[in-house]
Amino acid sequence: MTSATASPAVTSRWEEGLKEYQKFKLADDLGKAYGENTSAPPKGRRAGVLLHPTSLPGAYGVGSIGKEAHAFVDWLASAGMQLWQVLPLVPPEDTYWSPYSGLDALCGNPLMIDLDDLVVRGLLDKKDLPEKMKVADAHFPTVRKVKGPLLVKAARTLLTDERFDAMRAELAAFRKANAWVEESALFYALTQAPDTANMAWWDWPEDLRKRDLKTVQAAREEHREVIELFVAEQFIFDKQWTAVKAYANSQGVNIVGDIPIYVGGQSADVWANQGLFELEASGAPKMVSGVPPDAFSETGQLWGSPLFKWEAHEKEGYKWWAQRLGRVFSMHNETRIDHFRGFAGYWAVKADAKTAMGGAWLKGPGRNLFDALTKQLGEVPIIAEDLGVITADVVALREDIGAPGMAVLQFAWGSGAANPHLPHNHYENCVVYPGTHDNSTCQGWWDEDASKDDKKNLKAYLGMSKVQDVPYKFIEVGMRSVARTTIFTMQDVMRLDNKARMNKPGRAEGNWAWRVGESSVWKKLKKEAAQLKTFAELFDRLPPREQEASSEGASEKP
Repeated sequence: MTSATASPAVTSRWEEGLKEYQKFKLADDLGKAYGENTSAPPKGRRAGVLLHPTSLPGAYGVGSIGKEAHAFVDWLASAGMQLWQVLPLVPPEDTYWSPYSGLDALCGNPLMIDLDDLVVRGLLDKKDLPEKMKVADAHFPTVRKVKGPLLVKAARTLLTDERFDAMRAELAAFRKANAWVEESALFYALTQAPDTANMAWWDWPEDLRKRDLKTVQAAREEHREVIELFVAEQFIFDKQWTAVKAYANSQGVNIVGDIPIYVGGQSADVWANQGLFELEASGAPKMVSGVPPDAFSETGQLWGSPLFKWEAHEKEGYKWWAQRLGRVFSMHNETRIDHFRGFAGYWAVKADAKTAMGGAWLKGPGRNLFDALTKQLGEVPIIAEDLGVITADVVALREDIGAPGMAVLQFAWGSGAANPHLPHNHYENCVVYPGTHDNSTCQGWWDEDASKDDKKNLKAYLGMSKVQDVPYKFIEVGMRSVARTTIFTMQDVMRLDNKARMNKPGRAEGNWAWRVGESSVWKKLKKEAAQLKTFAELFDRLPPREQEASSEGASEKP
């Protein structure tokens, strides 16, 4: 139902032989070629790289979704990779800039818009471009200060310049197909308006809070200019990202997204759909998300996002979820869902609690949600992030809907032979990561995190007296795994230590800023691409076209 493994783009010789065989009748002569087709059936094994677009090269302070994204796709294809995994593409909150605390679950992050592409399209003049910056870790407040006015100028040009009649027709079509953008735009406009800026929406005047029809319509008229510019920016983002996705797919690379299960309370998602969330009469969160105390936290984790009112979602046929995932699948070929376990059972905490200790486990929607999504969307290709406290019902739900789970090799070495992250415990419908964006880099893990026992167990498991080139040893172990999919971070491909770590949970500042370097980085990483391609060929993870070519070449050898 929800398998995240894409069908091979090229029909294998195995499949061709089977189709030919099915044409024959009982006792027919199968022909001389019958016994020659002994190739193995395709298993859909694949490998890919995790790199958020903000980490790409780019001259204006942050990675962007123009030519640099296309260049990365070319590098992935040269390395035999079939997947590019990104973090959430949503606009992040602007305190710590986490994409997992997005301001809107359906919008794109306009700071990723490529300025050079806007010049090519005529939406900006070349003289508008800011001074180029040396590539360094992203400083998002500076990026917003530099790019923000230029994005507004480009949006205004699109809306008013007669040269862009055809593009305005595309904008109108985008608006019609994505009605949610109207609520997102209005919410944004209200968060910028003098009377309602710097306030939680549940502190707005009652008629706005409760979305009185006349008041909301009056607000749309009052803030029409801001709304129009916001929608135009979202259209430009969508146009650029759609081009990136189309190019990646044409090169045999699928885009893997990532979304948190919950959405932020201060968002159009909640304000426009208040009946679907656990809120007080004022609109303030009543019950919020988190996880209970465990070995890593004596008081648990209090995330603070309002919980879903699942009975209301069930009553409306899970249409909100269908809209959310429909948008996600328009931007990605498949997606990871963070905290998948919340669909089986979730930790509920009162909003005024100081810690997560006093919460309770409540039953989630389970299979009913995914049946509804399948009915409305067709295939629902997700990866279930099933790390942490995982009970039998979570595993049963994941297996019931056919979604791959996860294993993380950095977690494998400390708790005996039954550890589910050890390679001999992997299963085929699984995604193996050496480490994720929330972990140390593999070199950083070895240098800073791994205990003496971890290192001893790792060396014993691999049959080595010492481990050299730690990142590529982890990548190789992932490639060897029976798991159908393995994904590794770009930092590990580049053999970087924890100075390049993307996120350290529990650390508020200093996350999400890492970047790969200048545009020349892909030429410098040719050897790494070749090594990855060698692994992909050795362990049956090449793209289907290259597998066919490889097997044909092998069959021609004497």
